[in-house]
Amino acid sequence: MTEAPVFYYRNGCHLCEELAAILFRSWPQQAEIMEWRDVDTRADWRASYGERVPVLILGNEEICALTLDLARITEYFGDRTNPV
Repeated sequence: MTEAPVFYYRNGCHLCEELAAILFRSWPQQAEIMEWRDVDTRADWRASYGERVPVLILGNEEICALTLDLARITEYFGDRTNPV
């Protein structure tokens, strides 16, 4: 995998915190290289994602948005290091 995953989030968002915790627990290598983007720090990110966070993207592919999609994340990142 050559591109780093991108995680769009908002501070204080419980869904964002839950997905981030799962990523760090289950795919720590990916979480370490992930680009973390707070949607409230840039107007273009806020316009694109608004309240539709968390969003996990790899390349041009949206892996999941709003809810955890374990099957889809596993498809991109491989088997989990630690079960959720």
